[in-house]
Amino acid sequence: MDFAFIISNPLVNVGVVSWAIAQIIKALIEFLKHGRFSRERLSGAGGMPSSHAAVTSAVCLMSFLEYGFTSPIFALSFIIMFIVIYDSTGVRWAAGLHAKAINNIVDYLGEEPDEDRSTEMRETLKGMIPKLNESLGHRVIEVICGVALGCVVALLFHHVFSM
Repeated sequence: MDFAFIISNPLVNVGVVSWAIAQIIKALIEFLKHGRFSRERLSGAGGMPSSHAAVTSAVCLMSFLEYGFTSPIFALSFIIMFIVIYDSTGVRWAAGLHAKAINNIVDYLGEEPDEDRSTEMRETLKGMIPKLNESLGHRVIEVICGVALGCVVALLFHHVFSM
């Protein structure tokens, strides 16, 4: 397969580059805040900036710049962008809050037994319920920064590759 074929689609390229930059920024922020490198930040969901917002906004803006407002490609990417942003700030954010609550309940139930919680129950809980990922969704500022990142990448791609 010819490598040029793989990189010939500007929408795919801008999406992949936006995602990669967002994930690298997340890992750098994690390193600066906690002094440790987190491999999970390179591919995990949640955090600053939203890679989902970066990808969808980059593809949306690039499709507008390449094909115009009336293009079906732009229309589809615009709708998908709003679905993804709604999901990340609403549904997935709530799922992260639920995961945090469940983790707290499991931690509480797994503490030293008393008359209501037996040692057997504690051991069962430890083996059955893994720690849930609490970083699933995004705060609004994380999405705004993701959208801004995606738009900057799309504008740079369009400027550089349309010359």
